[in-house]
This record gives sequence, C-alpha cells and structure tokens, in this order.
Amino acid sequence: MEKINACIAALREAAPEIQVAEHEPMCRHTTFAIGGPADLFVTPKTPAQLTQALRVIRGCGLPLLLLGNGSNMLVSDAGYRGAVVCTTELDEVHATADGCVVAQAGALLARVARRAQRAGLTGAEFSGGIPGSVGGAVFMNAGAYDGQMAGIVEKTDYLDGNGEMHTLEGEEHCFGYRSSAFRAHPDWTVVQTVLRLQPGDPAAILDKMNDFAQRRRDKQPLNFPSAGSTFKRPEGYFAGRLIEDAGLKGVSVGAAQVSEKHAGFLINRGGATCEDMFRLIELVQQRVRDQFGVELECEVRIVR
Repeated sequence: MEKINACIAALREAAPEIQVAEHEPMCRHTTFAIGGPADLFVTPKTPAQLTQALRVIRGCGLPLLLLGNGSNMLVSDAGYRGAVVCTTELDEVHATADGCVVAQAGALLARVARRAQRAGLTGAEFSGGIPGSVGGAVFMNAGAYDGQMAGIVEKTDYLDGNGEMHTLEGEEHCFGYRSSAFRAHPDWTVVQTVLRLQPGDPAAILDKMNDFAQRRRDKQPLNFPSAGSTFKRPEGYFAGRLIEDAGLKGVSVGAAQVSEKHAGFLINRGGATCEDMFRLIELVQQRVRDQFGVELECEVRIVR
C-alpha cells in the first residue's frame, strides 16, 4: 500500500491533470466483462501525459499493465496488483492529404474505419468490426476477413521502456500472424500509428463495411460479452470448426460458455468469473488435443 500511495503522490506532482482511480473494477474495462479491481487505474489524455505516467509508475517499481479497449484480455477475479494505464482517451484520428489516416493508440478501430471511409480511403474496411483499439491492433497484428494491420501500417511512434520516443517503419514492425515487434518488446508502448490507404469510392467502401458488419451479426454472438476469437487459428485448421467437431458447442463452465452460434467464441452469459472462463479454455484445449491432436493456442491474453 505504501508503494501505491507514493505512486499516487508522484503522479499528482508530475501531472496533476492525469486521471487516477484506486480499486477500479477491471470488469468495466474488458469486453469479457470480467475482472476484479486494479490497485491503480491511470487514464492519460495526451502523449505527454502518457509519457509522464509510464515514467512515474516504472520509477515507483509498480507492476504495469497497458490497456486499450480491453477486447483481448481476461483479467483475474482478484484484479491487478499494480497500475493499469488505459489509453482510451488518446483517441485522435485524422486523414491526411496524401492518403493516410493517422490514429492515436486509444482510437477504436471502428472509428478509424469510419474516418477512412468518409475520406474516400480504402483498405481499412476489415477493421471496422474489430472491437479493439489501434495500439492493441498493432501489437497483435489484428485482422479479419480480407485484411490485417500488417497490410496498412506504414509507421508507428512508440515509447521505449525508458520513456524515449522512437518510430518503426514498414518491415521494422516484424508483423506475423497475431504478432509484431511489440510482442517481443513488452516494455514498448504504441503512441500513434500512420495507416497507408488507397483512394476509393466512399459509397463502395461503405457497402463493403456494411457487408462485413452483416456477416458478423449473422455468424457471431455479438449480444454476449466475449473477446472475439478466443484461440489462434492452428495451421491447416480453423479453431471454431475443431471445437464444434469436438462436440463442444454450448458447453459451459459456470456462466462461461462455448457459443452456440460460433464455437470459436467463448462468451460470458452473465456473471462469469475469470476462473469459469479459464477452466472452459482448458477444457476446450484438452478436448481438441485428445480428439484431433491439435494444440489450440489462446489468442486472449490472460492476466492472473
């Protein structure tokens, strides 16, 4: 508790305008709607505030968890013993005259896709239904349907573990399937990304976005809290098909359930705990391993 109080005092001295909350329930900040309280929940509104917050927290020696929209995270029922830095207020997005969209780390992908569409820029349509933020999407090379971040990210400004700003360009991102240079350097923090898009017809772009949205509504359990696809796609297979063929559709552990609509989604039917979801993940992995000899790797980050 002494470290927490010292960190709060240091944050208020360094940047009094930064929002700092104690014992903030993480279930309010994850799309699973699961998670106990974080000791500190810090919400910077500008890159300068983000830099200050990270430096102070690291200087105080507190464990640090960076959070965007919480769409790919399962947090312990006990919460997080340390400081959570949430980037959702860093959400500026604008289009440039040379065919780019510049977006801060906390900007939702849906907002980025809409801004690109209004500017007559194509290439970001795939991202419109992904319930994540730009920072998380770059971190994990998020993708859907016909696209992924690797295909549109031109450069990214980031803070290293010492709070110094750097820029990655092009192949320096080291994008792979659900991976990037940021996964290999967890102390790096995405601040802003430039997306290189192509000129297109706004009406045709909107039609494509609407088509993707309709496909999501038809196939995915959007009416329940989830983290999207829970598992990575195994080489040569589809995770959802393996789970369905293993007879697991609708199987529950507590209030955590394999969706009856799409077996690749594990959902919170209301009141599920982290332990419920974790045990269901393990059950699915074990059943698929036993029946098909395939290891399902979790795409969701588990914070316990």
